[in-house]
Amino acid sequence: MRDFKQYPGWALLLLVVGVVVACQTVPITGRSQLQILPESEEMRMGVQSYQDILKKSRLSPDPALNEMVTRVGSRIAAATGRSYPWEYKVIEDKQANAFALPGGKVAVYTGILPITRDEAGLAAVLGHEVSHVIARHGGERVSQQLVVQMGLAGTMAALSSRDPKTVQAVGALLGAGASVGLLLPWGRAQESEADHLGLIYMARAGYDPHAARDLWVRMAEASRGRGRPPEFLSTHPSEATRIRQIEAWMPEAMSYYRPAR
Repeated sequence: MRDFKQYPGWALLLLVVGVVVACQTVPITGRSQLQILPESEEMRMGVQSYQDILKKSRLSPDPALNEMVTRVGSRIAAATGRSYPWEYKVIEDKQANAFALPGGKVAVYTGILPITRDEAGLAAVLGHEVSHVIARHGGERVSQQLVVQMGLAGTMAALSSRDPKTVQAVGALLGAGASVGLLLPWGRAQESEADHLGLIYMARAGYDPHAARDLWVRMAEASRGRGRPPEFLSTHPSEATRIRQIEAWMPEAMSYYRPAR
């Protein structure tokens, strides 16, 4: 087999063909996304990561907490219309966090519960996390990283005849540029999209979407005084950005909202 590093033009052509073939569409937003990784492999990786995390974590024995998270999460999942093998766990940990992995594996840390306050606040968190699964953000992120790595590899191959120090310096600059200029903005776009989808799904599930805005106001208060990088160097939008975006999406979300009986 020939080494395509010797032929950066061919490598670029194959990359472009792969990108065109692998484009898919995110529900509700209609955004086209790159998906090179098969969903079956994405789900396998998600389940494996979930099991690894749970082995290292202390699960909450509180039946009321577990029942609440499962009940709210199940309502959100049902509103998506996707039948993954959903699973919900509560992890005893002070960090204010939650996550959902490909395949529908969801966990909520007890540290976020004082901020969510009630079921509507929890629905805002779970709506966001479940949306990452529905939009296949995990597989998209892996695909984006693969594309960036292939592009950098092709550029470095084209420079291989140059001075090694020059090649190393250019490689470092390209790597930093790819991170700040591509990967971080892509990450922020996925987080904003999960906020958008989550708002719709919680409304469909019968939770008032205004609770999502209130949640991020409380998150901003909870994070005040903590050092965090500027938004352009972060994988997540700032709380102020998220609140502003949620307010803009609110009329759309309210069109789906029917209070649960």
